[in-house]
Amino acid sequence: MINSLAAQIPGETPRLDAQVLLAHVTGHNRTWLLSHPEASLTTEQEKAIQAATRQLVKGVPLPYVLGHWEFFGLDFIVTPSVLIPRPETELLIEVALQLIRTHPGRVHHILDIGTGSGIIPITLATHVPHARFMATDISSAAIKIAQENAERHGVTDSIEFIQADLLPNDMPTFPFELICANLPYIPTETLKALEIYGKEPTLALDGGVDGLDLIRRLISVLSEKNMVEGLLLLEIEQRQGQTVKTLAGEYFPGADIQIKKDLAGNDRLAIINILLQ
Repeated sequence: MINSLAAQIPGETPRLDAQVLLAHVTGHNRTWLLSHPEASLTTEQEKAIQAATRQLVKGVPLPYVLGHWEFFGLDFIVTPSVLIPRPETELLIEVALQLIRTHPGRVHHILDIGTGSGIIPITLATHVPHARFMATDISSAAIKIAQENAERHGVTDSIEFIQADLLPNDMPTFPFELICANLPYIPTETLKALEIYGKEPTLALDGGVDGLDLIRRLISVLSEKNMVEGLLLLEIEQRQGQTVKTLAGEYFPGADIQIKKDLAGNDRLAIINILLQ
């Protein structure tokens, strides 16, 4: 069953994708499927598999076909209105949680900018129930998905979702101990050459000529409003580390600025420590 389905699925991981798709349709996990190669599908399951396979052949990413995807051990609703959660972003979560655990009782207000499906604030909220979150996105469709995901994980009371271009006009007067942002950071011409171009929302991927349009704007606005009293975490493209470090140093002189690499050894996260020691 797995082999015959894998033969129909395009891409680099057809066998794994076949297992994930079969698990979704049958309700059995991948371990069960691998240990029951003789199992057959019902008529309804066969129809569902055929419909999903047609979507995959057309180039629709598997998470959109399934309608959900895992991130940091949680299951999130995803649609073509939001980016597919990626393992690279788990680095931001790990650093944020380390900050909170290192400073118990000091991180009360957390802001996530460009929240997409809401994976960052929702994941953090499940680990830090005492904190209060604000999450923004320019896309109303993304905000709707994020709200559904918050309800799915029981954290709606902890997170306020706001449609805004980076920051809403009526920002609270208090500073945030933690600000996270996974903004569009892929340079326009680089994006056009990637397989994901046209398959995931360009609005959430295209960072302009050098990939730093929104990151540059955000750093400038945050410095003007004196909104950070802790860590500012920015996910970045692998070639932007030194540029972002220099840029952040210009707007936040005296801040401790580090660039952290992901598991692949690429620059992935800018950590800007302001005041929180």
